[in-house]
Amino acid sequence: MFATMIRRLLLLYALLTTAGALCAARAQGGPPFITDDPGTPGAGHWEINLGWTGEHHAGSGDYELPNLDMNYGWGDRLQLKFEVPLAAATDENNTTRLGLGDSLAGIKWRPYEHHRAGETPTDENMNFSLGFYPQVLVSNPTASVRRGVVDPGPQYYFPIEFTTRFGPIAFNGELGRWIGNRHVPDRWGRGLIVGHAFSDRFELYGEIYDLTDIDHAADESAQRSETLDCGLRRTLDHAGHLRLLLMSGRSLHHARAANDEPNWIAYAGLQFRFGGHDEPGHLP
Repeated sequence: MFATMIRRLLLLYALLTTAGALCAARAQGGPPFITDDPGTPGAGHWEINLGWTGEHHAGSGDYELPNLDMNYGWGDRLQLKFEVPLAAATDENNTTRLGLGDSLAGIKWRPYEHHRAGETPTDENMNFSLGFYPQVLVSNPTASVRRGVVDPGPQYYFPIEFTTRFGPIAFNGELGRWIGNRHVPDRWGRGLIVGHAFSDRFELYGEIYDLTDIDHAADESAQRSETLDCGLRRTLDHAGHLRLLLMSGRSLHHARAANDEPNWIAYAGLQFRFGGHDEPGHLP
């Protein structure tokens, strides 16, 4: 699976840029992407993402209008997370339902990082890092589950995440296990990102992500969503406290009502970064 994902992302990488070898390589997960990374905001820093997302399937769609994703750096290697969206869902009858989405909370821990020998450790000379990011998804006390706006909780996610480099190319990967409930099956989540930071203010990446049911009813086939997307981050202010986040993509397979493949996925949002002891004009 990962060999196929790497081949596809290398092809996408070649299409995205021919000048990559001249730029600083860095692959970074998190919004606007599905795959996350071991990175944390830094001690005392906040990273708040306000994003509008869409995932359209054959005859249905799921949207967040918007999603509020708050992250706090509790030390240099720990991150606290809380996320909640205003969710919308459409069905084959063109009926739209709106309600408060499920809340997602988590703690990210980066226990290991490796830097180039003989240099003072910084983000720029880090060539490998590993992190764990346990999360829990819970339903809020509203009618959203009963009305079919969101899936019921609780659900649990246990991913392992890494970043590494091969020459001028940087990779960010994630492998995780979703533990569902009697209404939602257990699933595997697998993602890979490759890309470049062309400057301190502009980043461009490609991503492949696969979400596959582990168990399912005897009379049903396992659902799967395998998507390919590209996205960017663009810093909008001199101090680096505001960034534009964009991503769009689609399924690698034909989307049908009988499977869980989306026709398209998209993310558009803003990231706010503040706190700590940043110097004026220095990116946090």
